[in-house]
Order: sequence, then C-alpha cells, then structure tokens
Amino acid sequence: MSAPRPRADRVAAAGGEAASELKPVTTLKGVGEALAQKLGKLGIETVQDILFLLPSRYEDRTQIVPIGTLRAGDRAVIEGVVELAEIAFRRRRQLLVRLSDGSGFLTLRFFYFSAAQAAQLQRGVRLRCYGEARRGTIGLEIVHPEYRRADGEDAQRTEDSLTPVYPATEGVQQGRLRILTALALAEVERSSVRDWLPPALLEDLGLPTLAAALIYVHRPPPGADLAPLALGRHPAQRRLAFEELLAHQLSLRQLREDIRADAAWPLNPPGALAERFLAGLPFALTNAQQRVLGEIRADLAAPSPMLRLVQGDVGSGKTVVAALAALAAVECGFQVALMAPTELLAEQHWQNFEKWLRPLGLPVALLSGKLTGRARQSTLNAIRAGADVPVTIGTHALFQEGVRFKRLALVIIDEQHRFGVDQRMALREKGSSEGRVPHQLIMTATPIPRTLAMTAYADLDVSVIDELPPGRTPIKTVVIPESRRDEVVARIAGACGAGRQAYWVCPLIEESDELEYQAAEATHAALVGALPELKIGIVHGRLTSAKKEAVMAAFKRGDLKVLVATTVIEVGVDVPNASLMVIENAERMGLAQLHQLRGRVGRGVAESSCLLLYRAPLSPLARERLEVMRTTNDGFEVSRRDLQLRGPGELLGTRQTGLLQMKVADLSRDADLLPRVQHAAEVMLARHPDNIAPLLRRWVGARERYGKV
Repeated sequence: MSAPRPRADRVAAAGGEAASELKPVTTLKGVGEALAQKLGKLGIETVQDILFLLPSRYEDRTQIVPIGTLRAGDRAVIEGVVELAEIAFRRRRQLLVRLSDGSGFLTLRFFYFSAAQAAQLQRGVRLRCYGEARRGTIGLEIVHPEYRRADGEDAQRTEDSLTPVYPATEGVQQGRLRILTALALAEVERSSVRDWLPPALLEDLGLPTLAAALIYVHRPPPGADLAPLALGRHPAQRRLAFEELLAHQLSLRQLREDIRADAAWPLNPPGALAERFLAGLPFALTNAQQRVLGEIRADLAAPSPMLRLVQGDVGSGKTVVAALAALAAVECGFQVALMAPTELLAEQHWQNFEKWLRPLGLPVALLSGKLTGRARQSTLNAIRAGADVPVTIGTHALFQEGVRFKRLALVIIDEQHRFGVDQRMALREKGSSEGRVPHQLIMTATPIPRTLAMTAYADLDVSVIDELPPGRTPIKTVVIPESRRDEVVARIAGACGAGRQAYWVCPLIEESDELEYQAAEATHAALVGALPELKIGIVHGRLTSAKKEAVMAAFKRGDLKVLVATTVIEVGVDVPNASLMVIENAERMGLAQLHQLRGRVGRGVAESSCLLLYRAPLSPLARERLEVMRTTNDGFEVSRRDLQLRGPGELLGTRQTGLLQMKVADLSRDADLLPRVQHAAEVMLARHPDNIAPLLRRWVGARERYGKV
C-alpha cells in the first residue's frame, strides 16, 4: 500500500484552488517563522487554513454601554475618563484605575502591568474598555480589560461586526488572530474562495455560498442573533458543517476504494469444518447470526478484501460468528489473526476458540505481552511456519515487528472502538503477501446509531446482529442511593443463597480522597466481613495475569460466589451463573460502560438484576444517564442516548475519532445532514472526481490519507 503523499503532492493535486487560498501563511503581513510555528499548532499553514479556524464564541462590541447600566456578569464596551490611577500594595501589587462616564464609575484592576502602562493611564485620559464587570470592594470592577485610548481621530468609532473569539494557542493573542482573519477575508473578497460543491447539490438545502458563509461566521453583523450561532445552527455554520462532513465521508470512501482495489484470497470452502463445529454446539444459531454469517461468507468468497463491521449487543453471539468466519479461512489452508484490546479479553477469546476448535484438530495460539523468552519465540516460529498454528489470538502484540505470518487471509478485530483505523491497517499490512491482503472482520459490542456509523465507518460494510439467543431474560435495573448499601448486601446474600453468583464493580483499586470512589479493596474487605459464609474474590488491573486468570477461573467454576472487580471485567467475561451485578459510583460512569458492565449478567436462564449505586447529589446529566439505564436494555437505544449526551468522540473512543475531531460539524447536532451528505458523496465520486482532492485538503489536510500506513 502506498505511503502518505508528501504535502507538496497533496497541494499539487488541488491545483484548481485559488492561488490566494494556498499561499503560505507567512505571505500575510506580520507573520514570520516564529509566529508561523505557533499557528501550526492550530493547524494553520496556509491562508485558507485561517478561514477555516472558526470562532468558538462571539462578543458584542458594536455599541458603548453606559457604566451606570452595567450589572455584575455583563460583558460590554464602556468608555470614560480616568479620574484616579494608583499602584496599591495589598495582598499583591496592583494597578487601580477609576473610570467615569457621567452615568457612573467603575474600577479597572491590573495585577500584571509595566511602568510604561502605569504612566499612560493617568488622570484625564479617555479610555475605551471591554471586559466582564464583577462586584469589587467599592462597586463594579473589570480585571485586566482590553482597552485603548479613545481621544484620537477614531474616538467615536465602534466595531462594525460582532467580535469573534477563536480557539487559543500559546503565544497567539486573540487580537493577532482577528487581524490575520481580516487579512484572509480580504483575500476572499478580492479573489473569492473556490466552492468545490456543485450548486445543484446545495439548491435544496437553502444555504449560502461558501464565501458568504465564511464572512458571516468570522464577522457577524451588528444585531445578529447569537443564539443559533452559539448552538451551531446558523445557516452559515450549517453550510460549512455540510462541506466538512462531506469531506470526511469522501476521505473514508476513498480509503475504502483504495483497499477494495487490492486483491484478497477468495475463501469459499466446502464447509466441512463449519458443519462439524455447528454440530458440536449446544445451541442453534439465531436468525440474525445466520443472516450476518451469510453476508460474511459472500464477502470472503470475493477476490477483493472484505471490510465488514459486525455490531451486536452484549451476548448476541458475535464470537461464534467470528469463529465460523475463521474456519472458512482455515479450511482453505490459510491463517487467521484475532486482535483484542486487552489481555483479559484476548485470553477469553483464546479459551473459547480452544474449546471450539481443539476438537476439530485445530490448535490456537495466544500471543500477548506476558509471553516471553523461549515460549514467545516458539509461538512466533509456529506462526511464521503457518501450518501448525492456523489461528492466532492476541492483543496489539500481533502487529509488533517480530510477528510474521506465512499466509494470513483473515484479520478479526474485536472491540473496534478501542483501536484506531491506523492500527487495523497496520495488521492488514503485516498480512500482505503474494500481492494479496487479508480480509477484515471487525466486531463491536458497543452498538453505534446508524447516523453515526454511516459517517464513522464509511470505509466498512455494516452488519447487525439484532437478536439475542432464546431463553435470555431481560435484566432488571434498579437505581439505589449508597445509603441503602445494607439492602444491597442482603440482596447478594439472597442470590448466593439461591445458588447464584454476583459481581460488585468499583472504579478504583485504592481509596481516593479526591474522587471519593469506593475502592475495590475496601469493598472486598467490607463484604468479607459482612458475608463470612461466602467465598469472595477480587480482581483488578494491578494483579498479574496469572493471578487474574486464577481468580476468574475460580469464579467461573463457582468456587467464588462474589467477585469484586474494577472495570477490567467490562468485556470478555462470561459466567452464565452470575445473576446479580452491583455497580458502585454508577453516577460517574458513561452509558456505554454501564451497559457493557450490565451485560456481564443475564447470560443464563435465571432472572438477573443490575443495581446502580449512586452518591447524592446527582447532577442533571448523571440523573439522565441512570434513568436511561433503568428504562431500557436495548443497546442501540442506550447508544443513541449516549450520542446525545456525550457526543461521538466519547461514544467511539479517542482512537477511532481521528477523523471525527471536526472543526465545525457535530455528528449529533448535524445528524439530519448525513443522508444528504451520503447522496452528495455519491454525486461527487461519480460526476466531480477532480473536486475531491482540494476539498479533502481544505478540511482533512494532513489526515487525507488517514488509515494508510
């Protein structure tokens, strides 16, 4: 696969752009190399880049407000005459300036000032200031206001537009950014900024031209309604959000097309291994599993690489489907690699695959960070030889330098949101041989709303296992204040007395005064004291892998009745006899994590419960999260609400959101634009391919080849 193109090549590909747009930022007056480096931290390299660094908020400096009308908390422009200026030595040295305009007076307070500044602010000088009024010791005051003298030629002049406030970076003042923006806008007005979207695509949207949108968002006119601007719902912002969403969509679509252009091994075996595997299972596949398996098999039989994401709620049976996909590759004489985000989950997958595939005569290798010395080298040699190890399961260790596969035809990635596109691309590169690349099957137990999936995973086909195995009873979720902890302990005693098992999840290992979390170790000690008749274990991230395995194995066997754990059990733990889940400090956790933890119970036929313990008082956001958990078990509904409450970055995970750190667009706010973005992408690819490169350079920039390694 090709390496990322150098910047000069990317710019050359965008040759149709207006010359002013691609001028280096150093061509603007006052921008030297030092300032250019600081601007680079904001992603500003060209004049065009300045135009797409949009304000985060606005200030109204278009009119002068009488001092006498000010209230504490008001941000306003005032103008008055200095009546008194003095340097005071109180708890710290400070410059105090009393300003009056006839309607009232206030104090300007400076903690940092120079001798020259103090000399300028003398009695009789007229000043125009901007800042936030607050209550001081002798009336209203403004601390460190922006100010200038107002007794010159432009004394009566006020701002002719709302004042933008830009995302800050160290060493670049707001005033400097406003000057640079004004210079860039002047370039726009002289030579215009090229609009790469055909007019027909935007006619039904009723949105302004690109140039008009940029001018408005950088310099809203006096009287502009700040409410829609603050919400990102103004037509000018929507115009830019649409274009940005389209650019990111096209970037992933191009990545998909590039990968599809490669060759893969067609995998269409007779199916003998799959038949033997299914015959050995104690259950039949659900209709949803069969449907998704059919989609996967069709992809594997093709000579181009499969790129498929399988979404399924907790307990829907994704791993069984992955095992059947693996058998298709193995039966054709190829290798399979399954990558999991944690050692605990990798070990869980290894145990399942060993249980399923060993009776078929297929050994399964486990490659994780704890494997060292001769054991590691022996495993690496077997993987390199190929014949003895058809299936390898591991963590990110799979794509380390020393790992070599002989004939890798299928890569399975579990919990995609824990990895980034670049990581799975690295594993794909490792499997490239004989001019072919492996198929990719990606799984996630974090259901993603359709509107988000169609943007975040535009390089993938998406399958959904939307059916749970028969016999599963819904989990009853109860929200309980921690003051009723004794009742919860009694519930545990009752469940274990009936032959069931229970989890008690705590966020931290040790006590923390700052966070006030109930620690796992303290909870374990308290439960041991309260329930001496029960065997209670503890597992957390600081235990060695061997110790964690031993504790988990004891819990699975039923030797331990209660398992106290940190969130290491969020994924990968399957104990059907566990019917009670207690989650400590649930108000501090996100919906996705709460739903994953809840999914550790309800895996058997017994009625299961999840108790969410919280510490009062609850914030409105925490109250809403707990209410969602109480009212629904549907992972897709939980995910939809999580998107509303926390945004796409939290829902997908930071690694996945390299493309989603957007400047203007917001996937939850602008979800209604996505169907039209999809249509626009089709039109651009089919009819306007030459417009795509400059559009990507404008919005995606150096990430244009995101995912290519």
